[in-house]
Amino acid sequence: MINNITTMDLHPQLSVAKATPSLTSMSMPPILGFKTPQLKEKANMRVKKIKRGDNIIIPGVIDDDYVDIVEEEVKQKASERSPILNSSGGNFFATTDIASGFVTPFSPPAKRKLKYLKNCYIIDYIQSPQQRCGLGTNAIKALAEKAMFDKKAEGRIVTYSAPILRESSPAIFFYKLGFRFTEPEANEYIEKCLKDKVPDIPAQIGMMYLPRTQLHKLLRYGELF
Repeated sequence: MINNITTMDLHPQLSVAKATPSLTSMSMPPILGFKTPQLKEKANMRVKKIKRGDNIIIPGVIDDDYVDIVEEEVKQKASERSPILNSSGGNFFATTDIASGFVTPFSPPAKRKLKYLKNCYIIDYIQSPQQRCGLGTNAIKALAEKAMFDKKAEGRIVTYSAPILRESSPAIFFYKLGFRFTEPEANEYIEKCLKDKVPDIPAQIGMMYLPRTQLHKLLRYGELF
């Protein structure tokens, strides 16, 4: 028996596929004048953060979760009131006429409840390069998400509606996004104007805030109008 291994070709033959031109393929011309699309513009917004320690007093009507309600005595001059010991051993308050020495008792010092704004974000300024295209809404929505995840702010956002120009007023924009005035009369007026479809609503000036119920709607639906 003859062993023919030594006479075998040890280099395997590899078949190489050669590219053949396709009958249906066509050469593509170079793309001339192609430009990268511009990024979407953003609204210009200036926001600050307010701390509870700033002791900002809020007048009007606002949700309780926005403020710390503190009861304080109305400050008056020491000469106007002085405690006098009565016959039963207790104290009562009275005014004393220094000239005649006549003592006039009066009720205890009056107290009032003050609303101090808690930690929150305040919108100082917002302007969109284009009107009615959602840029302002997206900016407010992004701020709402940031405020909601802020453990100190807890979703609280306030602003002060004041028109930059006589013809423009941000009140309608903020109102449609869920913000409300701390003055109920202003909210009722805007609601009536929107219901009656008044074309040019007069500018409304005042403090506005975003209630928690409106915050969730804004984040869920993107916009309320």
